[in-house]
Amino acid sequence: MIKQILGKVSGKKSKSSKNKDFSGTISPNSTSSSSKRNDYGSGNSRKLVNSDISAPLNPRFSSTEKNFRNGGHVSVSYEALPSFREVPSSEKQNLFIKKVNMCCVIFDFTDPTKNLKEKEIKRQTLLELVDFVASSNVKFTESVMQEFVKMVSANLFRELTPQPRDSKVLDSYDVEEEEPSMDPAWPHLQIVYELLLRFIASPEADAKIAKKYIDHYFVLKLLDMFDSEDPREREYLKTILHRVYGKFMVHRPFIRKSINNIFYRFVLETEKHNGIAELLEILGSIINGFALPLKEEHKLFLSRSLIPLHKPKCLAMYHQQLSYCITQFVEKDCKLADMVIRGLLKYWPVTNSSKELMFLGELEEVLEATQQPEFHRCMVPLFKQIARCLNSLHFQVAERVLFFWNNDHIESLIRQNRKVILPIIFPALERNGRYHWNQAVHGLTLNVRKVFFDLDPELFNECLLNFQEEEAKEEKIKSRRESTWKRLEEIAADKVSSNEAVLVN
Repeated sequence: MIKQILGKVSGKKSKSSKNKDFSGTISPNSTSSSSKRNDYGSGNSRKLVNSDISAPLNPRFSSTEKNFRNGGHVSVSYEALPSFREVPSSEKQNLFIKKVNMCCVIFDFTDPTKNLKEKEIKRQTLLELVDFVASSNVKFTESVMQEFVKMVSANLFRELTPQPRDSKVLDSYDVEEEEPSMDPAWPHLQIVYELLLRFIASPEADAKIAKKYIDHYFVLKLLDMFDSEDPREREYLKTILHRVYGKFMVHRPFIRKSINNIFYRFVLETEKHNGIAELLEILGSIINGFALPLKEEHKLFLSRSLIPLHKPKCLAMYHQQLSYCITQFVEKDCKLADMVIRGLLKYWPVTNSSKELMFLGELEEVLEATQQPEFHRCMVPLFKQIARCLNSLHFQVAERVLFFWNNDHIESLIRQNRKVILPIIFPALERNGRYHWNQAVHGLTLNVRKVFFDLDPELFNECLLNFQEEEAKEEKIKSRRESTWKRLEEIAADKVSSNEAVLVN
């Protein structure tokens, strides 16, 4: 009976292969066209996959019409294959290949009423494949891996269409406030991602064989998908790429280099990418595993890729992950603190107060991991910037920098170098104590002044005397300027009725 069923299945496959309904190979044309298609399913799922796989299609989404194989029509032979329980163990991998080939058919999800039966068959087939990969205790053959990667590529690697927005509001567009764009094909797409994740994590997938098909091209395509506007897709991609990095050691340098290139393009050209936060999250884990001493390649990555990521306007989208990566480097090698602090000063915001608050938060984390020699090298430019922050009219900026004195490690560094630091910041402290409009900032400033006075009264009084002398000089210059203008006004008033030029000695 089973042989008859399998005979019918193989007969159907041979007929349908003429129409290329679910051929195991992807032609050059289908590779390019598959980048313009969405392919996933709808309906309810089983408990095998995450519960949200069963989420129904959202009918409110619409996009340009996308075609799939057979010009948008499904052959009548697109029918469910036997389940894995109905065939002997020796035939399961062959049936796996047939089911994988069947899932290469790409459906149009812009119309939720189209091909409902076929979409449901494909969804159930994908769920069966997830089941099989998760429970398999037999090594996957090379042919199985080849067909599997072809199917995943056909389904996942597509052209990403950004959500249409008015060009006039692009500059003011805030990703955090805007509702993310959800892919209408996600109910199928999620199962394909889950299947890929289970396959990579499976001990039955031999990395030595799989690396032939999960190659550099496959990795680049995965990285391209990080620009998806759907956060659910980026979350899966983050997990999958991390597993690929862990399993395929031969690909590690290439993955780091490719992520590097994405950052270069983002910082220097586009300043638009949806997946920077997820890529940095992966890198945070990778950096945490770097061996000591750090390679020169990793230090260059810090200076040329990570530090310049502070420049874009949309820093808030990924600052938390970026700050973690930077801090990991400094904790690994405290000698990098000088480079990091000077890098922050290079990209320090001038007019963006919210961005300045992020910089101050990150600076405090870096200073906590900074040792005396590195602090000594960069403290002069650092505290010149801190003095400017102390006098900021934005009370949160001034308040945030005054909180540095609540950090024991930072206060210890300041105490040891007070003879250099206090003369730099004393004018800012004195002006805040006299003129700052915010009471909280005023109170914190007086507390910091008291700390310095109690620590070294002689130095404090010397700085106060210097400040008063500078203030007297400035007052004298101001008075001279005002008297000059007054003389000009008087002479101009006397000569107003004549055409004589006004000369002032």
